[in-house]
Amino acid sequence: MPEVSKKITGEVMISTAKFSQLKKEVKNIADFKEKIVTSFKKEVTEILEIILGGAIALEVSDIHIEPLEEKVKIRSRVDGILQDVLFIEKGTYEALLSRIKLTSGLKLNITDRPQDGRFSIALEETAIEVRSSVLPAEYGESIVLRILNPKNLIDMESLGIREGLLQIFKKEIKKPNGMIIVTGPTGSGKTTTLYAFLKKLQKPEIKIITIEDPIEYHLEGISQTQTTPERGYGFASGLKSIMRQDPDVVLVGEIRDLETASIALQAALTGHLVFTTLHTNDAAGTIARIQALGEKPVNIAPAINLAIAQRLVRKVCKKCAKFEKPSVEEFKEIKKELGSLKIKPHKVTTATKILRAVGCRDCNSTGYRGRVGIFEGFLVDDEMEKFILTSPSIAALKEKIIKKGMITMKQDGLIKVLNGVTTMEEVKRVAGG
Repeated sequence: MPEVSKKITGEVMISTAKFSQLKKEVKNIADFKEKIVTSFKKEVTEILEIILGGAIALEVSDIHIEPLEEKVKIRSRVDGILQDVLFIEKGTYEALLSRIKLTSGLKLNITDRPQDGRFSIALEETAIEVRSSVLPAEYGESIVLRILNPKNLIDMESLGIREGLLQIFKKEIKKPNGMIIVTGPTGSGKTTTLYAFLKKLQKPEIKIITIEDPIEYHLEGISQTQTTPERGYGFASGLKSIMRQDPDVVLVGEIRDLETASIALQAALTGHLVFTTLHTNDAAGTIARIQALGEKPVNIAPAINLAIAQRLVRKVCKKCAKFEKPSVEEFKEIKKELGSLKIKPHKVTTATKILRAVGCRDCNSTGYRGRVGIFEGFLVDDEMEKFILTSPSIAALKEKIIKKGMITMKQDGLIKVLNGVTTMEEVKRVAGG
């Protein structure tokens, strides 16, 4: 069993030489497993370095360490999908648990309730934040490490937004006031999209302040503040304080309650550009969600400029994907979904071919590598503002915005299928059948 160092650092150091070696040797999950296995005879600090360094090399977003009755399973999330890596002995797990708790600033003697912490990885002159969560489970404490690599922050042009919608986004984020809302479930890329907006706006003459829970990525030149509810500093109270700082642009991590919604909407109406997120299924659900919190349409309609919904689909692996003709059912579905669009991606004929995921060593036999966004969004113009004041149902609002030309997330996904970016199966998995 590896020994646990007593030194509490709050930081894991991975040398440039070691990480360069890991990048050369760890190309897939099988390589990752092999490197971890060969580290078992080393100290637990080095085992953790190899797990974290290998995960970064594979662009893993989360590491899950889950105790079972006799063994402990390690899984990693790549492109949004969990994959088994290996099983480890209970003794190695206990050493890793103690090391992770020490590094994260968690208490070793608390095993009967959840604990959350964080630490950083010092790597090639870059600090990568890791959020740690420890949760009591049947056979021990389950550990999840979320890796927040700043290299994942990308420009607007790299998000996968189709050209017409991208131009709308660029125009709207330059407005001096109003609210832009990005919706979607946890893990759908909302934070990445909002940070891409901030990167586009960032300049010395603009004051940008964010309030987040927690701060996921640190952006240079932007004032970022984190909520601490246990001390009475939540989104609502923090937003009140931010307004006294005279910002031009405000990012509110999430609207969860009526007070936060009211303050954010008021800020959007009084000369501030406000970015925020909501948990809804689609863009049309945005208005109903804010109303469900208790806000009135008369305050919502004039404040919102743009509502966006998004998901992430996996990109097909170019090394092993194959072009095939769509099935009769797939061909009918593509024609049905895209036939009514004013904007034609390209002509769909019986000769049209689409990519199929196959799977190879390079993509861990999944057939996919990397992810890209699929989007839908609608502007609140004068006509939409009047319509929102009537408190329409989600179905009625969706029908209205589609009539006005909105391309849905599923349609956006199918356009990416025709452009050879992803597959029919992936779009159905993420956006529905």
